[in-house]
Amino acid sequence: MSDNLLQKIIDKSENIAIVGLGYVGMPIAVAFAKKVSVIGFDISHEKIEQYKNGIDATKEVGNDAIKASTVEFTSDETRLKDARFHIVAVPTPVNDDHTPDLSPVISASKTVGRNLVKGSIVVFESTVYPGVTEDICVPILEKESGLKCGVDFKMGYSPERINPGDKVHRLETIVKVVSGMDEESLNVIAGVYELVVEAGVYRAESIKVAEAAKVIENSQRDINIAFMNELSIIFNKMNIDTKAVLAAAGTKWNFLKFFPGLVGGHCIGVDPYYLTYKAEQIGYHSQIILSGRRINDDMGKYVVENLVKLLIKTDVPVKLAKVAILGFTFKENCPDTRNTRVIDIVTELEDYGISPIIADPQADSEEAYNEYGISFTNIEDIKDVDALIIAVGHDEFLKFTQEEISSFFKDIPKRSKVLIDIKGLLNKNDYLKAGYNYWRL
Repeated sequence: MSDNLLQKIIDKSENIAIVGLGYVGMPIAVAFAKKVSVIGFDISHEKIEQYKNGIDATKEVGNDAIKASTVEFTSDETRLKDARFHIVAVPTPVNDDHTPDLSPVISASKTVGRNLVKGSIVVFESTVYPGVTEDICVPILEKESGLKCGVDFKMGYSPERINPGDKVHRLETIVKVVSGMDEESLNVIAGVYELVVEAGVYRAESIKVAEAAKVIENSQRDINIAFMNELSIIFNKMNIDTKAVLAAAGTKWNFLKFFPGLVGGHCIGVDPYYLTYKAEQIGYHSQIILSGRRINDDMGKYVVENLVKLLIKTDVPVKLAKVAILGFTFKENCPDTRNTRVIDIVTELEDYGISPIIADPQADSEEAYNEYGISFTNIEDIKDVDALIIAVGHDEFLKFTQEEISSFFKDIPKRSKVLIDIKGLLNKNDYLKAGYNYWRL
């Protein structure tokens, strides 16, 4: 199977199939298509039609790259029969109770299994807890295909490290962790990824090690940001500016430069729950990881509590106060609204009788409406607000002058303007001098 399959992929007599063409799968498909023959499959017919028409709704590679790509975009699962190397890149969200929602991975496994041919290799990229690939996905692939894993097809796992919206850390420039069920499959998997990953590959010693490595990468980041958020809460009570403290501490060579903020998205805000779920199954209740999650999950509520205090201080009636939010995506310069924690701010404001208006020029407006029932306002239409929350650091917002920020507010003489700058994008002293009631984490 091994060298033969790799060589056939290189000489384009065998195809690679990418299953799931979202923020991760689509850039993978486009990158591989520069070197080999690629079938890009997604269950969404609408998404496939967009790609066929040269529209990149994810903004990850851009419309021109989509138009120029040789990927065969399809929503016809039977086309998967024409590939012998499958990369599964579907999302792995959590349920409302924070337990893993493996339904996309299970569904993708069934789809691949129905169309699996002998001599194939299946590699999962979705973030999972250790054991999912071998204990959950393999039995589904065997049942649906009637083939035997290890005999008729092989398995691997290679966690995605693509950072949505990041034009520097891309598939090609990040070391790729790869794993296989045996040495033969590992060699092929490593060889295939080496075709496109300029930074090289790291061969993990087992599939479970690769799964565990991925899930702790984001858990580590989550814990560090939770520490910053807790410091922010403490320093706010002490009337000390957290950003100023971090700038001072950051002059030490080994101080880790993390910052407070809302922790959302489909990685950092999700992956720790996969690890703690598995830990509970084997009889261990996580302490540090879940503590960090609790702090980060409560930050939206904390932001609104401080907004309400400032409204009261400014003599603005809280109920029915006019509040605008700039930014709704889970991170800056990215259209993805999935698992955005800005929704926590919206929900908390509504509990106070405030229905905020929200503007986000980068966000996928259709996704935001379908997922949260949120409709966006144009920035130009934001006027006469009592308070403004800058929730996301989009480039568009960084360019605002103080005069432009001021134009959003009601013009009431001697009344301070309430400005919540969650990530500290603006110059705090400038706004305090101008008489704003300014607050940041």
